Amino acid sequence: MQGIEAITSKSHQVKVPDPESETGYTVVDIKVWNGTVANLALMALGCSASEIILSIIEVVFNDFKAGALGPGTIVGSAAINLMLISGVCILSISSGETKRIKKVKVFLMTAAFSLFAYVWLLIILVATTPDYIDVWEAVVTFLFFPLMVLVAYMVDKDFFWKGSVQDSGFEMGEEQNLLEKQKADRQIIQEVLRRLHNKNDVKDTDIALLTAKLMEENKEHSRGWYRINAIRSLTGGAKLTPQMNDRTKELLRTLVACDEMGSQVSLTEVSQGGEKSIIEFTAPSTSILECDKRVKIGIARHGNINRRVRYRVETFDGTAVATEDYIEFKQSLVFEPGETMNYIEIDIVDDDIWEEDEVFFAKISIDPSEPGVVGRRAITQIIVLNDDIRDTIRFPKPAFVFKESVGTALVPVEREGGCKGKVIVKYETKDLVAVKGRDYSIDPKQEIVFEKGEVSKMIEICIHDDMEFEKDENFEVRLTGVEGNCEMDKRKTRCVVTIVNDDEFKGFAARVTDLTNANLDSLKMSYTSWGKQFQDAMNVNGGDVENATFIDYILHFFTFGWKVIFSLVPPASILGGYLCFICALIAIGVITVIIGDLANIFGCLIGLKPEVTAITFVALGTNLPDIFASRAAATLERSADNAVGKVIGSIAVNVFMGLGVSWTIAAIYWAAQGKNFEVQSGSLVFSVIIYLICAVITLGLLIVRRLTGIFGNAELGGPTGPTMACGLFLICLWFLYVLLSSLQSYEYISGI
Repeated sequence: MQGIEAITSKSHQVKVPDPESETGYTVVDIKVWNGTVANLALMALGCSASEIILSIIEVVFNDFKAGALGPGTIVGSAAINLMLISGVCILSISSGETKRIKKVKVFLMTAAFSLFAYVWLLIILVATTPDYIDVWEAVVTFLFFPLMVLVAYMVDKDFFWKGSVQDSGFEMGEEQNLLEKQKADRQIIQEVLRRLHNKNDVKDTDIALLTAKLMEENKEHSRGWYRINAIRSLTGGAKLTPQMNDRTKELLRTLVACDEMGSQVSLTEVSQGGEKSIIEFTAPSTSILECDKRVKIGIARHGNINRRVRYRVETFDGTAVATEDYIEFKQSLVFEPGETMNYIEIDIVDDDIWEEDEVFFAKISIDPSEPGVVGRRAITQIIVLNDDIRDTIRFPKPAFVFKESVGTALVPVEREGGCKGKVIVKYETKDLVAVKGRDYSIDPKQEIVFEKGEVSKMIEICIHDDMEFEKDENFEVRLTGVEGNCEMDKRKTRCVVTIVNDDEFKGFAARVTDLTNANLDSLKMSYTSWGKQFQDAMNVNGGDVENATFIDYILHFFTFGWKVIFSLVPPASILGGYLCFICALIAIGVITVIIGDLANIFGCLIGLKPEVTAITFVALGTNLPDIFASRAAATLERSADNAVGKVIGSIAVNVFMGLGVSWTIAAIYWAAQGKNFEVQSGSLVFSVIIYLICAVITLGLLIVRRLTGIFGNAELGGPTGPTMACGLFLICLWFLYVLLSSLQSYEYISGI
């Protein structure tokens, strides 16, 4: 896998138009290999290397006679890749979340070839030359492999069905797509730094580790990345994702909890880790006329709204005193799953004594064991007012100053008077030195809403930080109109917002960026030297003992010998990965010889026929990394391509390469002696027919899921009930295939 990644990651630089850049363009690295071709020609070949080599070795070491282990393993692997992996991936998605295959045309093409490959087997085993394979049949079987790669490339480049099938959300060119990814990475760094750089108890190293974690999860990884990570997880090796300590985990929860608190960058989408709800008052201040006798206060919930959260609200005195001016409120309240708004009502004491306007406060608190945190508006002020006063809207000050690194500038707007009804305030901005869209951006609605009793609101303005030195910039904010029983204070309808450069933040950002890049460099898939390769193989979790788990130690102990032996394979940094790839295939071939003999011996010891051993233990063992890799891809990726889309390509590759090469060798050998290459079709044909039936059902279900709203219009995820039913059905379908094929091998079911 490392060799394949090194080979297919070769790139060249391309200039992409970028209006935000001073030069008008940005340089991005474009891979030389087409992604679809790389997946079928090398990635699928690498994932299927053990099955292909097993089939070849079985023929060569069996006097060029057909065996049952190789073909059985290939068919059994196809069943696992299509049915079992699809079922596991469907069940791995969180409730309500959906993930679709974005390269639909490539998926449909590879799915068609995966069915055709086994239809072709039936043709040559049953129709044209029953029970033996001619040279031309074997050669044609192999030639279907380059044909499939060629057709896949043409489909990927839109030679067919232009614009008719591909998802509209994914039609961006590769260069522009890479540019957007670069911008997304910069946004992640900027947003994390804005939110955490003023916290005195946070270290630079913690921020850098957290940033690397978010950036790594925001990337679209290759199939090889997930397979390497799965193998390392199964052997207690160095992971390809940053290992976070308790401190950085807490920082991540803090960032995700604040996701909707005034930021344009959604870290919940980036990290896929939104765990907690954010609960806060809807306004920092509320007023009520004493004669109204009761004030209604809104409490909003953001973030994760799918869990039940208990919280507490209690009042405390200001100039207003409990029992004399208001009735004390102390209650525990609950947000039920899906609920986003609650209200509380506090009674006001209406007496005949004249008093100044008075205030008291309400506070939200949440127990640490609850799946929620308090937002920025944890306390609200309640003002008890005199009656018959007309409302006035104004800015409290004529100017505000914010640092460029602030992220979101909060410009206050005040409301004075009776505050009896709902008021909508319109506003606009006017560029001075700062330019809208480049230096700052505002809500497209350009309005704020005061509900009854609310006396203070914030205009939220996103400040764009390009992390480059520049002079102070400013712009004007104007109140342009109001709707409701209210008027504007004409002397205070304008204010100037100044954005000042933050030199301290620049230095801090540079330090964290360097540390983040160092963390990302340590996650590279291929090793730079033989010494580093041996070092990581001999140490649990690649030497990161602090983050190693008990399971890592157990897995490392059982696989230590194998990891050290395979460290003899040259690292992928030598000769562009080609030497690593070739030596790895030779090593796999040697191990496959041993595995083939052990599988036959194991089957004899427990009384299993080779056909049954092949479709169960051998197929499951060779595809175990793919199961874990697909599950990880299903949970981390934003699409379903790496989870199920690209896995299907290896199904046809197994047949065209595994059986095509081995049968070509055997057919030529026997043809040179004037004989036919015999392949008994009974058990194999029955297994192929059962697989084809199950494959059609599986692919049909995936297509129906994409086209039907009840499943969320996606291959993976959707509503809980249908998702569970689909996932369990596909897993049971795989068990049914294994059961029927096994029963036929023991002649409990009639063969073909």
